[in-house]
Amino acid sequence: MGICVFALTLAWLSTTRASDCTRVLGDCLDKRGTPWTRCYEDEIASCTLRSRSSGFIHRRVNWTHEAEGSLTGQHRFHISSSALLRSRGAASDSEVLLVATVIDSTYFKLSPPPRGRFIRLDRPSQSTVLGGLVLVVKAGNYPVGNLSQAIKLGFKHDKQVEDGACVYWEESSLEDGTGYWSTKGCETTQTESEFICSCNHLSFFAVLVNPVLAVDERNAVNLSYITYIGSALSILFTVISLIIYIHLQRRSPEKAVAVHLQLTGALLCLHLSFLLSCFWVEKGDDWVCRGLGLLLHWSLMATFTWTAVEGFHLYLLLVRVFNIYVRRYLLKLSLVGWGLPTLIAVVCGISGVYGTYRPELTDANNHSSNAEICWMSSHRLPVSFVTTVAYPCLVILCNSCMLGVVVFKLWGLRAGSFGAESGGGLKKVSGEKWAKLWKDCATVLGLSFVLGLPWGLASTTYISLPGIYVFTVLNSLQGIFMFLWSLALSCKSRSDHNSSVKDHSTQKMMTTSFNN
Repeated sequence: MGICVFALTLAWLSTTRASDCTRVLGDCLDKRGTPWTRCYEDEIASCTLRSRSSGFIHRRVNWTHEAEGSLTGQHRFHISSSALLRSRGAASDSEVLLVATVIDSTYFKLSPPPRGRFIRLDRPSQSTVLGGLVLVVKAGNYPVGNLSQAIKLGFKHDKQVEDGACVYWEESSLEDGTGYWSTKGCETTQTESEFICSCNHLSFFAVLVNPVLAVDERNAVNLSYITYIGSALSILFTVISLIIYIHLQRRSPEKAVAVHLQLTGALLCLHLSFLLSCFWVEKGDDWVCRGLGLLLHWSLMATFTWTAVEGFHLYLLLVRVFNIYVRRYLLKLSLVGWGLPTLIAVVCGISGVYGTYRPELTDANNHSSNAEICWMSSHRLPVSFVTTVAYPCLVILCNSCMLGVVVFKLWGLRAGSFGAESGGGLKKVSGEKWAKLWKDCATVLGLSFVLGLPWGLASTTYISLPGIYVFTVLNSLQGIFMFLWSLALSCKSRSDHNSSVKDHSTQKMMTTSFNN
């Protein structure tokens, strides 16, 4: 009798100790010291489902048969027998525990994903998770991964959804419960009413609708060709631009032409070092690659520094017009334009940050490849963020303000000119005035390239694929636009030499020459 009472008591204690499956999520969220997702996966296998629920499956299945189920009418799964076999415990077990449920996506706190992933799903908002629900599928007590026969997951959607990507939740290395959505091991098939995910592991799954960006291999190849061809053309046209500027400088020495000359030289070094870094990396000479990485970094810094000098020179020309004298002005600008990048590159070179950079590239079909370039050995270095992100952003911001000043002054001059011509009435603007307006627009457009503003389009590469194409085309062909600017200055210099100057105030604005 005592033995029976003891057995009943033990059974009662084990039953009360097993928590209700519907309460496991809340208990794990309250725990501290371990990620809640890891706690949930552990506790969900030992809980008890006290009541039936359309959003929860908790049953034992025979591993020799395939398992399938449906949740909430919007999610379904199909697990092969080979996956169930991999998840069972002892060899004598004929059944394995199958758990499937859905969780609100707001519980998954996002952290920045590691760099080097070609498909970027950078911090998507929670609204991008289809239906706001994450499907959890777990079998047995052992992790299941690298399955030869993928499991199938179905996520129903409406016709308003344009695009989607199957992802799973991967914990970050911070041990704080945060993580990111990854496409690794999952392939996506979309029908008229459903996303079908084929994944080679069991985990937390979701579909991100209209994801931030997904670049396939074809687009990657196209972008590479555009970059290489554009850089080659930029090298050719920057050389021609240098010849034009040297000719202009000899004819009529002006500080503006000297600054343009320095910027064009930096741009030539940038495109030349970029092509060398891309193609020389295949030869495997480590010390040469480190040198090319230093040269590429130095050229990039010099280009942005000289665009900043262009903005500063334009500020002196348009804002502080009178009573300006700077002793050895060009020498001081050269010390800043070439000296600052040289100092930074030398310090980085001594620190040994340069080498072969090998980002892991993954296309939309999860095919991995390695693209190599002579650059910094890791993009996660603080010097990489400061010199290639923070500094360019500061230069672009300042030069954008400077371009705004140019537009404001041009608008003021033209408005006053139009008012004087019409006498305050609504007379038709003459063709000559329209020509001046078009000329002003061309001037502003040319200055935007001189001031490096197309680099600001880098922000669009995180929004859409067309943004990547626009950014790649404009910046790889920047040497051509600089050539057009030098050609315009050459034609204007010839025109000024052969005719008298008209409208002195406007000409002073348009020439961007800070004369001695």
